[in-house]
Amino acid sequence: MNVVELLAGLQARHDEATTRAGELRDQIEHLTAALAETEARLTDLATTRKVIAELVPTGGEPEPPESASAYQAILNAFNKHPDQAFRVRDLHELLVMPTDDPAMNVSRSRLGRLTRQGFLTQPGRGLYQKRT
Repeated sequence: MNVVELLAGLQARHDEATTRAGELRDQIEHLTAALAETEARLTDLATTRKVIAELVPTGGEPEPPESASAYQAILNAFNKHPDQAFRVRDLHELLVMPTDDPAMNVSRSRLGRLTRQGFLTQPGRGLYQKRT
C-alpha cells in the first residue's frame, strides 16, 4: 500500500466520523428540545395540582369508598354465610350479579383461583360447590 492510498483511506474514515458526529449532534439537539418540553409540562402539572389542592375544601365530606372488587364481594359472601354451600348461580343471586353464562364463567374462574390460593378452604367460610 502506498502513501496516497493510506491517506485516501484515512480521509474516508475521517469523513465517516464527521458524518456520524453530525448525526449525533442532531439527535442531541432533538433530545434537548424534547426534554425542555417535558420539563415545562411537568412544571405546568405541578402548578395545576397545587392550585386544585388549594381550591378543594378541607374537612369536608370524605369521598365515598370505592366499591369492593368482585373477589372481595365473593369472599364477603362466603364469610357472612359460613354454613352455606354456594354454587355460582346462588352466589350471583345473592350478590345481585348477572346470571348469564359469560358472567357466571368469569365467576367460576374467580372461585377456582380463590380455591387454589386457599381463600375458600379456610375454616368458618362457606363452601364452593363445583357443578357436576
